[in-house]
Amino acid sequence: MALPQTPGRPRREQILHLPRVVTLAIIVLLGLHAVRTGLLSPEEDVTTLIDFALVPARWTVAVDPARAEDVLRAAGDGALDQASNLRLALARYVVANAEPAWTTFATYALLHGSWAHVILNAAWLAGFGAPVARRCGAWRFAALLSLGAVAGGAAHVALYPLSVAPLIGASAGVSALTAAAARFVFAPSLRERGLLVDDEIHLRPRQSLAQVLANRRATLFIGVWLLTNALFGALGTPLDVADAGIAWEAHLGGFLAGFVLFPLLDPFARPSDRRTA
Repeated sequence: MALPQTPGRPRREQILHLPRVVTLAIIVLLGLHAVRTGLLSPEEDVTTLIDFALVPARWTVAVDPARAEDVLRAAGDGALDQASNLRLALARYVVANAEPAWTTFATYALLHGSWAHVILNAAWLAGFGAPVARRCGAWRFAALLSLGAVAGGAAHVALYPLSVAPLIGASAGVSALTAAAARFVFAPSLRERGLLVDDEIHLRPRQSLAQVLANRRATLFIGVWLLTNALFGALGTPLDVADAGIAWEAHLGGFLAGFVLFPLLDPFARPSDRRTA
């Protein structure tokens, strides 16, 4: 794919003007949380979580009904306090209604536990989703976001098969976009490579795994991202319902999916060999 030539100064990356698909995604996330917090009763909100969040134990029992007792036993462990009683009640409901919808692997990403949670994801989406959307277009952007959410959800279910805590949040999908962006935003400037083309971040060459590992800025960013997510996972507090929380393992699953799948969706097939026409 040939790049546009510009004899003058390179245009600066637009920061305040987000691509429409990114703006739309942020509006959807914020709007849905506003509806939940402002219009739904507590009972309706719990029903929404149960129907649209991703509950690992529900899938475990659906696939292997013999593990129902394991789910109940795991939910009943611990102190007999209000949270434990709520968890056990949810486990009994899950065992009795083990018919999850496949769509929950995506719909859980539309729900958030607090305004801080959704605003953080929206800000991260704006920062790292924007260059991916400018580079790949709306459909590829949406595909990466969705595949990241599915991969993160699958990783969480695999690691916590007996958990009845609803998994919520767009973090896994946003992590996939972050990984995709990390493969090109830290690449050397095109003008540093002697090419007289627009030096916008989203036009930089995609780096291979070896190039990413050799790039100090990229490896530092990925290292900080991994450490931050591990700390959030260790220090994170339960959200309002049934110990629903933010799972850093799901973030990692989304990140890995974005890193691996991005080359398949990148419109620049051989970025390392790009030359002007």
